[in-house]
Amino acid sequence: MLFVLAVAIVAAACALLIRPFPSDHTPEGAFMRIARSVTDAKLAEVFPYLETDAQWASFTIRDMRKKSSDRIAASYPEPERSRLVAEYADEANASDGADLFALVAKERGWDARLRKDLSGVVRTDIEGERATVVTARGTRYPFRKRDNGIWGLTIFTADLVAESERASRDWENISRAADDYDRVKNASASHSL
Repeated sequence: MLFVLAVAIVAAACALLIRPFPSDHTPEGAFMRIARSVTDAKLAEVFPYLETDAQWASFTIRDMRKKSSDRIAASYPEPERSRLVAEYADEANASDGADLFALVAKERGWDARLRKDLSGVVRTDIEGERATVVTARGTRYPFRKRDNGIWGLTIFTADLVAESERASRDWENISRAADDYDRVKNASASHSL
């Protein structure tokens, strides 16, 4: 009987003290999940709370770097091959868009930027599909509602989209250069016969 009473008291205390996060279908809920992920140094877990364009850009960067790295390894001559494969290795070897985002966030100091102010939410201003979460220290975090109803942080979108466009242009240039290297190799092989 005493045991049952003790369990009931602990359960009641937990219910009062532990409050679940608001839904990630609210800007506050998305912000709180981002804050937890940054605090726990799990940047890949921020990924679901980025806006859709930022997510697609992360996948594009990873895919373009992987294609570029593979093409360089297959066609480029040394020492350029080793240098470029090493340059693209981290991004090319990211397992997915979330891991790519985590890598870029660390490289560019975005994790430190977020960590600067993860104080509590004072208010949320919602205007249609856009929202701004204002923290206790006055930092403003912009969000956009995604098609799935989850709110996505927008502050990194422009940088990620620009990087994805650069990675796509790099892929095109690398592919053209690799075609040229392959033609030279084939011409040299046919002349040596």
